[in-house]
Amino acid sequence: MTIDWNHFTPWASLAGGVLLGLASALFILVNGRVLGISGILGGLLRPRAGDAAWRLSFIAGLLAAPAVWSLFAAPVAPRIEAGPALLVVAGLLVGWGTRYGSGCTSGHGVCGLSRMSPRSLVATLAFMGTGFATVFVMRHLLA
Repeated sequence: MTIDWNHFTPWASLAGGVLLGLASALFILVNGRVLGISGILGGLLRPRAGDAAWRLSFIAGLLAAPAVWSLFAAPVAPRIEAGPALLVVAGLLVGWGTRYGSGCTSGHGVCGLSRMSPRSLVATLAFMGTGFATVFVMRHLLA
């Protein structure tokens, strides 16, 4: 195994993790809600009275952040090694898994684990284990 030193960014990754942790902690302290993207987006499908504005603002912030970042740094060209059909299937599987697992990676992995939720521990172990197994099969067995 080799490390791609051109893309190895431990300090930027650490800073991003700290910011995500702070944002999650502030979100639950201020709003009393878990900062899980699937729950925030899913709440827009059947919004309650007075509940849609903050959800739309959050999603707008997620979409606007890369545009704001591009004002300060050169945009990074995405490198996707999959065709459109595989991307659609992958997206549908992620959506199904999010509904089936009662949350997404951000909800379980960041917020659920920090609250010591047993359900989130099982979910995080499941999606991490599945990810490891998928990479192993794709890179070592099918390559």
